[in-house]
Amino acid sequence: MPYVPNTPDDQQAMLEAIGAASLEELFAMVPPGLRLRRDLNLPPAMGELELSAHVAQRAAQNLAAGQVPCFLGAGSYDHFIPAVVDFVAGRSEFYTAYTPYQAEASQGTLQAIFEYQTLMAQLTGMDVSNASLYDGATAAAEAVLMSTGATGRTRVVTAASVHPEYRQVLQTYLQHLGIELVVLPVPGGAIEPEQLAAAVDGHTACVLVQHPNFFGCLEPVQAAGEMAHRAGAMLVAAVDPISLGLLARPDQYGADVVVAEGQCLGNPMSFGGPYLGILACREQFVRRMPGRLVGQTVDRLGRRCWTLTLQTREQHIRREKATSNICTNQGLLALRAAVYLAAMGPQGLRAVAELCLQKARYAMDRLASTGAFMAAFDRPTFKEFVVRAAGGRVEPICQAALQQGILAGVPLGRWYPEMEDCLLVAVTEKRTKSEIDQLACRVREAGQECG
Repeated sequence: MPYVPNTPDDQQAMLEAIGAASLEELFAMVPPGLRLRRDLNLPPAMGELELSAHVAQRAAQNLAAGQVPCFLGAGSYDHFIPAVVDFVAGRSEFYTAYTPYQAEASQGTLQAIFEYQTLMAQLTGMDVSNASLYDGATAAAEAVLMSTGATGRTRVVTAASVHPEYRQVLQTYLQHLGIELVVLPVPGGAIEPEQLAAAVDGHTACVLVQHPNFFGCLEPVQAAGEMAHRAGAMLVAAVDPISLGLLARPDQYGADVVVAEGQCLGNPMSFGGPYLGILACREQFVRRMPGRLVGQTVDRLGRRCWTLTLQTREQHIRREKATSNICTNQGLLALRAAVYLAAMGPQGLRAVAELCLQKARYAMDRLASTGAFMAAFDRPTFKEFVVRAAGGRVEPICQAALQQGILAGVPLGRWYPEMEDCLLVAVTEKRTKSEIDQLACRVREAGQECG
């Protein structure tokens, strides 16, 4: 018997309850030109055995990062995940637990979130972290809203070197709020201080800088922070958490809010998600922070315990006082990030960052030595970098490399039409010298074939 979500009698009862005579009347507000006037173009139905075989066959066509050398980046990275991360996160107490609305019933989950917050504050140098957001793009947009609320200003300055999908999400957030979004061009791969100085004024709520940026280049964040603060604006820094094993913490260059994509901290690429949004800030902005904040206290017997201390969403406080409509946090992924950082420790994180830096430099040199590519920008980079194809468009080169079992990188023409001859290459600690040499060999061959 096929599964039918509701019967004709069920449908009629629901229509009567809402006062509609028919389904046609219910959907009358949909313009006729947008309605489908034919049956869905679906293949014939299959039996369960046949369908299972069909789905397995289609799934086998997917190419996971763990199966081949992966040089993909652009916000999602093939980092090593220690076994302890899966072991702890896979425990039923965490894996099947529901969102901890009732603090007294979820002490284990709340303690895990508290530990996560502590680690994020230590990692970023900020005073406080929330219990996580949906992803890095959401975190960046929420941080910008924090700045407009804190300053009462309606202008946001960022750059084309910030992840293009972060900027798309930000544009969606701001387009009906009367907030101007200024995006500075970066022909040299990063912001020029003079350009930023001209863009920041007394109407600017914040400067949003990604460091390292979308191209892997390091930004002049110290200058950005000084210019923002001189104008009374805030500095929002989007960072790569792994890079903080080597680079200065955001508090050292004046960041007021720090955001990040936490996928690289013990979370798999998972074909694009779910991911983890990190947001931390200075204590003075804590009441403008979206989402949840877990705090530590003692119970009536003096025992250490945890509670949801701050929840600035409209379900918990008056709507006009709510800072965001963010309704939950990525609890399981935040737990994985906490376990990863606890397992790696400061020395382990630094070692990973150093390996990423060194291997990326080697990969850049090897690709340049082939004659098929040249460096696109003359700037310091971390973990990923942009190369320009000598022969033009890079998509054919990537496709040819894929046929040889290598995920060569991310073509940038998708977001930057003027850079259709550019490839973004990410090199994590997992990539070996042999794999990097293989990449160089394959793209040289592919470049010759495609040329």
